[in-house]
Amino acid sequence: MTTQELIEQLDSVSKKTNEEWLASLDERKQKEIEFHNIDKDKTLAEGEYEKLHENAKFYQTAHLINEYVDAWIAQYSKGKIFLDYACGDGENAVKAAKAGAELAIGLDISDVSIKNARALAEKEGVLRNTYFLQGDCENTGLPNESVDVVICSGMLHHLDLSYAFPELRRILKKGGVLLAVEALDCNPAIKAYRMLTPHLRTDWEKRHILSYKEIGFAKRFFEVKNIRHWHLFSIAAAYVPSALPFLNALDKVFLKIPLIKMMSWMFTFELHKK
Repeated sequence: MTTQELIEQLDSVSKKTNEEWLASLDERKQKEIEFHNIDKDKTLAEGEYEKLHENAKFYQTAHLINEYVDAWIAQYSKGKIFLDYACGDGENAVKAAKAGAELAIGLDISDVSIKNARALAEKEGVLRNTYFLQGDCENTGLPNESVDVVICSGMLHHLDLSYAFPELRRILKKGGVLLAVEALDCNPAIKAYRMLTPHLRTDWEKRHILSYKEIGFAKRFFEVKNIRHWHLFSIAAAYVPSALPFLNALDKVFLKIPLIKMMSWMFTFELHKK
């Protein structure tokens, strides 16, 4: 399949996004659209926006994982068909396009996210090799074996993996690779914080944070490689930003230790299709 033929297929999928399609989605997916449309609404009043993003201070400490993801995108994107799976505002698709992806696709169930992603692509001058569409990540409508590289950044826990993993295997080309970036559901203090801040996530999301159980399930469909653990001590830099370099150095040492690494905030892993 040529890139132009793929774009024509994407056009066909995009045209199906209408009121009938929205009405056909189950309650869980309807709630995901509602939640993320509010979450990604950049026109919210300042107080409302900050309430929805009160955990942003922690994500501002995640330099190490962000650097790793950016380097991974740069390494795997050039000349490839790249999919930003559940793309949010499309930052990773735009990075892939700038890194030389032949086509960087962003797919998300939120129409507000897709509007934001298209605006970002236009701002960054990569409209030519990006394509954003609203759709269902568990039933993408993409052709079989049409994608070389996939990134799923912080979104697998929003999905039913019994549908998502087979769908990802179907659309990924042989030899293709996926990078997953996820929170890890092991640290009791982090789990307690999630329970104390229910307004920051959907009911499905907070009950489906990933663990090694999901890694085992992924092995039914893919070869799992390069599991890495990120951020434990560095979380404290949300309150003491000047300490971040020192705390990052601690993480680099201690998150290699088997038991301690299971207390990490996040982990990444690659899924390879043989």
